Amino acid sequence: MRRVEPGPGQESVWDYPRPPRAEAVRRRAVVTHAGTVVVDTDDLVRVLETSHPPTWYLPRTAFADGVLRPAQRRTVCEWKGTARYVDVVVPGAAPLEDIGWWYPEDDVSAVYPQLADRVALYPAPFDEITLDGERVEPQPGGFYGGWITADVVGPFKGAPGTWGW
Repeated sequence: MRRVEPGPGQESVWDYPRPPRAEAVRRRAVVTHAGTVVVDTDDLVRVLETSHPPTWYLPRTAFADGVLRPAQRRTVCEWKGTARYVDVVVPGAAPLEDIGWWYPEDDVSAVYPQLADRVALYPAPFDEITLDGERVEPQPGGFYGGWITADVVGPFKGAPGTWGW
């Protein structure tokens, strides 16, 4: 693994902290599935963790009515607590199952209260996710949900051979 030096206006994920830091930002995220805008918001919280592109959390209340459906899956993060998963359902399309996760206010760690009632999404299965108009690329692998844009450089954890980073 060789760290990529950031250029002007870029951040290296190798400068992000561990444990992760959550910060509110005003950028615009638009998520589209099957031709339907699922969410369009500029009320975002990004989680920054060493070796990962940012994971973006969007307010549950910003999603189109009826789009989020509770799923059965639960996972536990050592930093943030118990995540509950959601499916995204839009008319005329197969549901995207276990596509996002959120931390209810009563479950989220006291360290990350700004994540309560916000949903993070795996970007790969969507038609498109944009951040300030730039198309998001998914973090490598299927485990993590980071969003890669031109303002972050890696290498990024998630690809084969990176599990032990």
